[in-house]
Amino acid sequence: MAFPSDVKGCMRDCILSVMWKKEHIYSFFKNHCTQPDLKVLDNYQEELSRAAMVDRVFNRLSDRDDGGLGSFRAMLKSLTEWSHFDPYYFDKLKKLNRDEAKRNLDHLRQLQEIRDAKLQAERERQERLKREQQEPKNTIQELKKHFLELHSGKTSIQQRGYELEKILLELGRLSQLEVTEPFRVVGEQIDGAVKYDGEHYLIEAKWQDQSSSNEPVYQFVGKVEGKMYGRGIFVSIHGFSDNVVRSIVQGKAIKTIFVDGEDLVCVLEERLTFRQLIDAKVKAAQTRGEIYIHPLSGDPKVL
Repeated sequence: MAFPSDVKGCMRDCILSVMWKKEHIYSFFKNHCTQPDLKVLDNYQEELSRAAMVDRVFNRLSDRDDGGLGSFRAMLKSLTEWSHFDPYYFDKLKKLNRDEAKRNLDHLRQLQEIRDAKLQAERERQERLKREQQEPKNTIQELKKHFLELHSGKTSIQQRGYELEKILLELGRLSQLEVTEPFRVVGEQIDGAVKYDGEHYLIEAKWQDQSSSNEPVYQFVGKVEGKMYGRGIFVSIHGFSDNVVRSIVQGKAIKTIFVDGEDLVCVLEERLTFRQLIDAKVKAAQTRGEIYIHPLSGDPKVL
């Protein structure tokens, strides 16, 4: 994010209108910039004008990978709070004009106020959008009806998978969990995520004609492993193959829990909430090392 050019231009005017001696300009930059940035001012006394000093430092900061944001913001703060007008240069020598300096400083403060107002408005807009994204758009009864309609086979398996993603995330919203919409990252497709008990759980939604085989599960486990403190919820409507559960838990750190269609029916029939479903699954995984259990009884599911 580049520092606003109009603000930089006004800051330049302010520096030149409140400081006359080159040493004072150099000292100002020294207080707000790193030593490598000051290299552009080597031999400034002999070779550079006051304006050239400011331009060199501003260009150096703008060319940095971070755009010099930290230094620009620090200088902006100092200038908007500026109140010192050295009488020797303003009144006695009249090298600087007090009215011009005050106009420049006032203009800078106005630009900062406008910028702050825009940033505040953007923050409020983003917060409003985030709140709207977290508000459920369907009732549990509507989700149940839609889920049962998907079982009719009138839509393709791929489309059923997309619709399952939507149902899962909507169940998360109904349970007042923070929901992340599906996204792509580094060539990976993530079906979404929910935040439960302070941790973000990636979601994989599969609607296949048979129970999930090892390959898609292994692929998802790899996605989870590649994230900081990664955790995952693998949802397979028709359950899991005979050996996939054992292969995931044997000799490995458990980071993924399994959910099937039966589990979702319990939620859609309001026998428990989606939050309670996750809680039961996580509790079994953390206390007994079991990732595929009946959420109501807590017993392992028979494969």
